[in-house]
Amino acid sequence: MAISLKISQNIKSFFLEIGELSFFAIRFFKEAFTKPFEFKELLRQCYNMGNRSILLVGVTGFILGLVFTLQSRPTLLEFGAVAWMPSMVSISIVREIGPVIIALICAGKISSGIGAELGSMRVTEQIDAMEVSGTNPFKYLVVTRVVAATLMLPLLIVFGDTIALIGSALIEYLKGEVSFLLYFNKVVKALKFSDVLPATAKSFFFGFAIGLVGSFKGYYCKKGTMGVGEASNSAVVYASMLLFIIDFIAVFVSDIFFEI
Repeated sequence: MAISLKISQNIKSFFLEIGELSFFAIRFFKEAFTKPFEFKELLRQCYNMGNRSILLVGVTGFILGLVFTLQSRPTLLEFGAVAWMPSMVSISIVREIGPVIIALICAGKISSGIGAELGSMRVTEQIDAMEVSGTNPFKYLVVTRVVAATLMLPLLIVFGDTIALIGSALIEYLKGEVSFLLYFNKVVKALKFSDVLPATAKSFFFGFAIGLVGSFKGYYCKKGTMGVGEASNSAVVYASMLLFIIDFIAVFVSDIFFEI
């Protein structure tokens, strides 16, 4: 009896949080298209998110390209299809592996950072002070961070995919004596419009989800230092779950669209 009651309470709280997040998203769209626009804060957030994440994304992408090529090469050699390595790696990384892995890395970096930053501001009553002084903390703190994450994540994904392909080309150069020029010629020939467009489109939704969840968790953080840690941790968990859901929907829709 106690277990079933606890499960029902957890399910109820989950759906309540989904509803609150939906209202939070609706408020974001209302605030995002009304004046005044905080362009300076938006540019500052774009610089912070991009500059602080570019090294992590670059290292992740490079290792991803190295490992993926090293693991795939023996199998292709066994079937005599090693010439297909650039095509296979480029399509796999650009379409699916690169965007998802880099988005998960950014969810841990950006979403947790937003949750901790806004959570600490809520705990120390800085957000309350902004409301009392007549400013709009939602527009200044939330809208700028969500828009910045939406704009920067596609750029980080493109950068990470490029570094991953460079890492893959390096392995092919060392093991298969394939020149960088030949490798990237095959990459360009293999990639199609139907590969690049869905991956680019869903990266904007990835960025929006990361920024929205981190801002939501931080903006409504509970009082106390434990609340800040909980907001940061739950922001990463919820953002990661949402990324997989968005990825499934994007793949499903793109398959239907490009089949038609």
